[in-house]
Amino acid sequence: MIPGGQSLVSSPPVFSHDGKKLLVCTGCTVSIFSTSTGMKIMELEGGHTDRVTSVVVVPVAAPSSKFISYCWTSSIDGTICYWDFSVPELIKKVKVQLPIHSMVIPNISCTPIGSSEKTSNHYAFISVEDPTISADENKAFRGQIQIYNLTKSRRVRGLLAETRKPELLSVSKNGEFLGITNKRKLDIWKIPSNDFRIEEIKKIKLHHTKKLTALAFHPKLRMVAGGDVTGRILMWIGFGRRKFSGDSQATNKKKNLTDEEKPGVRNNDDADSCSTWHWHPSEIKFLSFSSDGAYLYSGGKEGVIVVWQIDTGKKKFKPRLGSPLLYFTESPDPSLSCVTCADNHIHLLKMPTMEITKSIAGIKLPFSYPVGHKGLCTQVAYDETAGLIAVLTEDYCVQFFSLFDNHEVSQVQVCKRNFQPVDDVTLYVALVSVSLDGSLMGTVDVKIPEDGLGGLVSLKFWMRGSRIAEYSLSTVIYEPHSDAEISSLAFRPGHCMAVTSSFGGDFKIWIHNLGIKLNDQLHQKTGWRCQSVGSYKGRPMTAAAFSADGSVLAIAAESVVTLWDPDSNVLVAVIGDTHSPITSLSFIGNSEYLVSLTGGSTPQLAVLSTSKLRLSWSYKLVAEALSSSRDTSQFSVLVLLNSQCGIEKENGVILLFDVEDPVPVATWMVKKAKGGSLAFVPANPSFDEIKAMDGEKPSLLVYVNGDHEYIIFDPHNMDNRIGKSSRTSQIALEEAGMFGYASIYGDLSNLNPKQDQVPEITFAPSERPWETIFNGSSHALPPLTKLCSTFLASLIEKKPSMNE
Repeated sequence: MIPGGQSLVSSPPVFSHDGKKLLVCTGCTVSIFSTSTGMKIMELEGGHTDRVTSVVVVPVAAPSSKFISYCWTSSIDGTICYWDFSVPELIKKVKVQLPIHSMVIPNISCTPIGSSEKTSNHYAFISVEDPTISADENKAFRGQIQIYNLTKSRRVRGLLAETRKPELLSVSKNGEFLGITNKRKLDIWKIPSNDFRIEEIKKIKLHHTKKLTALAFHPKLRMVAGGDVTGRILMWIGFGRRKFSGDSQATNKKKNLTDEEKPGVRNNDDADSCSTWHWHPSEIKFLSFSSDGAYLYSGGKEGVIVVWQIDTGKKKFKPRLGSPLLYFTESPDPSLSCVTCADNHIHLLKMPTMEITKSIAGIKLPFSYPVGHKGLCTQVAYDETAGLIAVLTEDYCVQFFSLFDNHEVSQVQVCKRNFQPVDDVTLYVALVSVSLDGSLMGTVDVKIPEDGLGGLVSLKFWMRGSRIAEYSLSTVIYEPHSDAEISSLAFRPGHCMAVTSSFGGDFKIWIHNLGIKLNDQLHQKTGWRCQSVGSYKGRPMTAAAFSADGSVLAIAAESVVTLWDPDSNVLVAVIGDTHSPITSLSFIGNSEYLVSLTGGSTPQLAVLSTSKLRLSWSYKLVAEALSSSRDTSQFSVLVLLNSQCGIEKENGVILLFDVEDPVPVATWMVKKAKGGSLAFVPANPSFDEIKAMDGEKPSLLVYVNGDHEYIIFDPHNMDNRIGKSSRTSQIALEEAGMFGYASIYGDLSNLNPKQDQVPEITFAPSERPWETIFNGSSHALPPLTKLCSTFLASLIEKKPSMNE
């Protein structure tokens, strides 16, 4: 099985100690990306069985160990893992037994765990959730902050704090202070540098009038910043001088200070002053001080990074990131930072200009359509031939994502409009469809009317260029079905023809004109036009599909299926009569059968025979998605499971059927089935397993869940593990293991680095020495002075000697 499409933004990413790698939490693994190329080079897998929530990189002990990299990770599965991510290798696992939502390790030591050197204990502060406490219970404290001794793999007795829910932990750069946002206050602890007991840790509270959502500690000064839900930033200066100093005389003196002597400080909090900054109109998502402490970075839903100058309060902006912001991470390299966006993208920034140098793109996440939308929506389509998924995005694009390589291929801008995350939704892309060979694409975008005026539905046809997943706009058709919503869009296999159906009671067949020759000249009015219009008793047309050879067009007229000749637009037959509207149709390969899904109060999965014009068999199932194999007589259905089965509504089951047998061939339980989809795709020819099958290329099944995570598997042989493509492995090898000679000139074809003895390469000048002088192992090459002189001599034209 091949998993993919994991969220890149569930937790903050972390840079390696040299800034050359970025560690990103991706599901139950940690993906490591190169900051120079933006490509994934390796993965930490096998340590966790659930979502990874935190990564803490261990600093380098000495310059000689710069190629050895260690990190700690925490997970919802209740474990903490210690890795050498330069290999990568799992070294140690600590079991906590409770889901871990956040972890920090103050005063983390550079000495590796398990080394022969004597080291002090490593303490991890973790924010866990107690699942035994009901979330419905009034004032229930499900969150706990615990301390674990990582060196001895045991918990420190007692709780540091209890919270209503698990909170995100923040730690100062020097490891002296730990803090969380807790409703309308900040809870801050001073952490001892040596071994300690929980009773010895001191705590203060800083109060505010609004709910706080983010905090950050100044790297050098005793200053903490907090952001609230209204977009305000509060700066507390000199916090904890009374309680953390331990000076009783100073403590008594501070208690007598009035509010005027502590401007902006509420409830006689332990701080010298508090100032407020305000630019963001909505909730603050992150706060981060620069490494020198001169600037503060803030961001939120507006998609703008605000850079505040600490001394003056002046600000500058990095706008138009196109998505709400979640995290900002600084690198040990002062010229590099990254910002994490809510659309599953991470942008690497060149500092201080904040220019985007590289982007790490995952599948864009699903979005909600406006409440007033009446039509059926398709957020996911497939280019089955190329192994791509086409995903509609909130910023009016279609994102093409490679299922086998797990990375973004391209984005097609459907509507030329700047996306503003804070604005009310006035425009959205409702539907996307791709032809079987991927050469054509159709989209439908809808402009919402304001006060009943200004609404517009646009049908757009796109033509693929010379490269895969790169499309150019061919034709725009406004209001293709008057004021009715479009319910479906399908392309005819092997033809430049498409069909759209509408809830207004008609369907239209569109063809593409290649140009008309007039007077020996090519008339350039090419594009799509309507060839014919059809309807059936004025009923709403709810779904459409072409047969595998394109000779039959099936249109769902509410509760019946009508069959048409697409060339003459003649009604051929009518099949079935259901009690609810049909939502999906699909022909099964080259067989005579047609599958339909019915929604509403009486859901149904029905298999219809087009030769006998009758129902073959059916089930009463609540189905979310349907897909048919192009080469066999099989199809798969994604079925939702209700709460009566004791399973959450979002879970489901995939059923694989042979068309002539109502008994499923296979079943798979899946999660997040609501909003999911299915597709049969041909096997990737770059897979090692497929190469060994004597040319056989079986169809694989793709399941995409409601969060746009996916998994690819062979529905007929679950024991055979499908490997990753050789191209991805090669990228990882080049990024992870190339040093010295290989990093400049590439791998040698016949060099085995594991051999103990390497034959010497004899240097012998020739007529074309530049072709051979750089061949061989770097340690066996002649001195550079000899190489350069020979190379330069080969470039100089030889002249006969005067004595000859």
